[in-house]
Amino acid sequence: MVVDRVSDSFNPRRRNQDVQQAQQTIYDFLLEIVKDWPSTDVLEEFRGLFLQHQETVSTNTAPALYSILFSNNKQEFHNTLKRSCYILINNWEVAREYGAIRSLIQLFTDPTIRKVSLSPTIKRLRHWLQSFVDSEDFKDLKLFVQNRFSNEAPHWSRRYTAYLLAPQYIDTSNPLEQREAARALSQRLRDKFKFDLAMYTAHFPKATAQRERRVNPTMLGDSALRVIRALVAKRGMFSHRNLARIFQQQTQGLTYGSYKNSLVEYLLFSAIKTDFVVTLETRLQKKLNGLYVKFNHQPLDASLALLTSNRVIDYLMTEDEETPSSLFSLLLTNGRPLTLAIVLLKLLLISPSSHPYLDARIADLIRYYEQFPREECQWIINFLEIYGVTLAICGSDVQYNLVQVQQDGAQASNPETASLEEYRIFSQMMRELHWAPVHRASEDVNGIS
Repeated sequence: MVVDRVSDSFNPRRRNQDVQQAQQTIYDFLLEIVKDWPSTDVLEEFRGLFLQHQETVSTNTAPALYSILFSNNKQEFHNTLKRSCYILINNWEVAREYGAIRSLIQLFTDPTIRKVSLSPTIKRLRHWLQSFVDSEDFKDLKLFVQNRFSNEAPHWSRRYTAYLLAPQYIDTSNPLEQREAARALSQRLRDKFKFDLAMYTAHFPKATAQRERRVNPTMLGDSALRVIRALVAKRGMFSHRNLARIFQQQTQGLTYGSYKNSLVEYLLFSAIKTDFVVTLETRLQKKLNGLYVKFNHQPLDASLALLTSNRVIDYLMTEDEETPSSLFSLLLTNGRPLTLAIVLLKLLLISPSSHPYLDARIADLIRYYEQFPREECQWIINFLEIYGVTLAICGSDVQYNLVQVQQDGAQASNPETASLEEYRIFSQMMRELHWAPVHRASEDVNGIS
């Protein structure tokens, strides 16, 4: 008998369909139990399915896992395991069951994973589990527990987990559950910092009542207050937010070439024209002069403005998503972290959609510097702290105000000549400010690459 078609078991398309169906079976089961079961029972089911290869409550999940193993596709197994983890993490984050998240990550320390087995199927499963534990995907998973549950002294980079999560939620190839969980945790960490900073500034006393003093949420020491004062003192016509509005109004209708020239002037406006600032201006202008030159005589549009802002971020932070750019090194080695922080703030005020892109580039730099000990990274840590304070004050929904405090029997001094020591900082929520939603803008717009 002549066989006129290939058996389904050897059909790549059919095999891929079987794997996808098996994956969905596992996802549906986990989604069902994580919403209704106690977290301890969910963890036992997860352990039995992936780590100990035991029967679960569902009669379909074990065969589904077998189907994935028999496909001999390690990447699909990794994808299945990763998404399964984030289905649980995302639901437990919403339910605030943070201990369950810690227990989930700890499951992967089970010594069973390292045991030798004579069964080819179990051997393959454990080999793939070991590979997953050693992967970047598992490193991303650990961000959800580091700095939150461990009693050990964390690595200095863990303080900036809000930035390190950015590559996870802007990467559209990641599972939706992973992106949502990463975005939610990042926002929660930012909100906590902003709240702690607001309370610190509102309760920072001049008196010596140390027991009533709030904990400084920054690593800048008492110099944090001086940074905050310098930032909030710039109000009215020359506030950063007002200058951003003026810039956007004045650049409407410009050609792209003219816009690039105006952008450099705006970013460095009010900066004292020292030799260093002139050097920075010259080098940044040179970079922009060669950017998207075929559009120089065309009217500026929103897509081109967004792409240009993202390229400026590259020039100022990292141009290869791995190592610091020359301008970044120039700014920080010359002791100008506040200059860089304010330039980035001004860029975000005219291009809010660049915010997640900037966070991802900051994450790249943290990943680069985390290979070095803390003692060698003080300048990058100093920048991250100053940038965080800058953005929390001028780019958030908390408004900071300077209020002059009169001493008993003393007359109010002239506001133009008064010392900042005569003022207290008060914080309040702003209702009119809204950041753009966190999403990754397409880099392929109108043929621009």
